[in-house]
Amino acid sequence: MLAKQTQQKALHWLGRQLFNRDDPEAFFDPLLERINPMWVQEYTPARVEQILSETGDTKTLVLKPARRWSGFRAGQHVNICVEVDGVRRNRTFSLSSSPLLWQEQGLVTLTIKRLPGGLVTNWLHDHLQTGAVIGLGEAFGDFLIPEPARPVLFIAGGSGITPVLSQLETMAAQDYRAPVTLLYFVRTRDDVIAREKLLALKARYSALTLNIIATNESREPRYLRGQDLDAVPGIKARQVYLCGPKGLMDLAQGLLSERGFADADIHSTFFSVPSANLGNETLGGEVQFEGSQMVVGSEGDATLLEIAEAAGLTPRHGCRMGICHQCSCRKTTGTVINRLTGQTSGPGEETVQLCISVPRGPVSLDL
Repeated sequence: MLAKQTQQKALHWLGRQLFNRDDPEAFFDPLLERINPMWVQEYTPARVEQILSETGDTKTLVLKPARRWSGFRAGQHVNICVEVDGVRRNRTFSLSSSPLLWQEQGLVTLTIKRLPGGLVTNWLHDHLQTGAVIGLGEAFGDFLIPEPARPVLFIAGGSGITPVLSQLETMAAQDYRAPVTLLYFVRTRDDVIAREKLLALKARYSALTLNIIATNESREPRYLRGQDLDAVPGIKARQVYLCGPKGLMDLAQGLLSERGFADADIHSTFFSVPSANLGNETLGGEVQFEGSQMVVGSEGDATLLEIAEAAGLTPRHGCRMGICHQCSCRKTTGTVINRLTGQTSGPGEETVQLCISVPRGPVSLDL
């Protein structure tokens, strides 16, 4: 980490001397990319070593990041950067491999499901090839394995299995000494992601109980039930980890609440932005972008990030879900509502996340 910080300071010094700015990579990266894409400095380059087919709509990318990448903890996410039709796009995905793969072989995996209408996921499935280089951000997120070891219940749905795969691989490698149960919901048996890996984990890791449940293979949909939870040994002592579609997450939260689980014992990570009930809040107002000398009106149906993009600005962002904080920006005046929590900001200067903040009256941003 010290070497990385020293390298960054040297680059910033060089940028100030030559260009009177702190980001010389903006000038050098286009040249470096032509010589060797793995030399780019603005982000960590990662070469695609292999592309594996998991299901009809899911692929796993085996990536080899440049060694300067800082690594990750099981359950964390990364932002990736790819160029789609000449425009750089950022998206957030969970790492599906164990940190041991990175530590021992310098490799990581991302398991990505094609989303209907998804600009980036469809491009990755249709156009990304072995040998290509994509951008990789530093890992983030607190969807982490309990320390010290405690009994765990994972409830995952569809592609929500991806961070859980990383955690289960890590637990098995560490001989995690507490009971672990996975309830994995898929539409049909053909939609099971990483089937062979899950079965191999079940065979070699005696603490793991695996239950794969197909929701759409019977006359009536087979969703999560209270009996599924009650059948888990020592359910009340479990730390519960939820990852999957909003319907499954909401159902699980309700069933767990009925059984007296405290919020502190339930850990969630989302693949779409959950929205708080904002009631009768009057939202919208003029948004002033001070750095761009631009004022834009809004009706309360868009976040600050969406308002900025509609105005032709390109603020830095990553996950668009309030997780990575890359879109954090200084608000100089005005009030915003956090659509994730429903909380209201103060009227003065503070840092807000553009992707989950909706203006309530006039707002000024340092952007």
